[in-house]
Amino acid sequence: MRTPGVGCRTFLHLLDSHTPAQLFAESSAALSALGLKSDIVYAIKNPDWTLIDYDLDWLVQANNHVITVNDANYPPLLKEISDPPPLLFVRGNPELLSLPQIAIVGSRNPSTSGLEIAFNFARTLSQCGFTITSGLALGIDAASHLGALKANGYTIAVAGTGLDRIYPARNKELATKIVNTGAMISEFPPGTTAKANHFPRRNRIISGLCQGLLVVEAAKQSGSLITARMALEQNREVFAIPGSIFNPLARGCNALIREGAKLVETTQDILEELNQYNQQDEDYTPNTMQSTLDLEQQTLLNLIMFSPTSIDTLVENANESVEVISSMLLILELQGYLEATPGGCYTRLK
Repeated sequence: MRTPGVGCRTFLHLLDSHTPAQLFAESSAALSALGLKSDIVYAIKNPDWTLIDYDLDWLVQANNHVITVNDANYPPLLKEISDPPPLLFVRGNPELLSLPQIAIVGSRNPSTSGLEIAFNFARTLSQCGFTITSGLALGIDAASHLGALKANGYTIAVAGTGLDRIYPARNKELATKIVNTGAMISEFPPGTTAKANHFPRRNRIISGLCQGLLVVEAAKQSGSLITARMALEQNREVFAIPGSIFNPLARGCNALIREGAKLVETTQDILEELNQYNQQDEDYTPNTMQSTLDLEQQTLLNLIMFSPTSIDTLVENANESVEVISSMLLILELQGYLEATPGGCYTRLK
């Protein structure tokens, strides 16, 4: 792993003919005969022991593990992809990696309703026995991990850094909770910092681990769509939450649905597709508590769409003054029925 120039495919190719012990015992000429470049041969014969000692020091710490591709705990679904990571660094319980998993991904800057959907889907799917897998990013990823934790279920965070670092740093507390009951994993050795090209590699692990992947909110060009397309290439089921044609965060999901992803409105849609339907499942449905509203508030709420609706439209359709409408909108927003959106508009949440 610490040999410069040796990526996943070269690593796995070498393992086809050699154990690591045999490889390091070979002569330079024999290594060159395997097709290895001279700088790689030199690195194999002259390991960087400083980096290796750093890894070994990390490994002896409590709750830290390394799983090889031939280990009994190596997740079988991940082994099926075209370039499985030869090593997985793990903080937490490595046995969870072989459990049935559903990945949930989406925007780092989601809407309030997107966060609610991710949290509730993760919680319910966790209650149905699935481990929830995501990437520890801000937004949808974090909400998905939290939903699983709320259900006292298992969740796995796949990192794009070494596991001695938390990225983003704002999720340090969340990462600690995940490690205590679930697992954090990475193909990158300790000390590896966050780099842009690490995250597509991380994404192939997220999709490779799961039976199905759910995209909650995603812009037209986003990392979540990269993950979804990797999942399709890996023959995983891909699910997407549809959204308004006016919502930029829905365009990625709507595009996935056009390309063949399954449109999802409840967790039952996912469970049926994965043949895990359970009639005891408490599907996510928007929480409607309109009985707590008076008649005028209910009437106004019914005029607000699940896509941006302007105050001018509400004033015209409700036959009320701007002051009255604004007052009721504030009450509805505080109670979680809607959210303000750019341009003086409001979007209904439930």
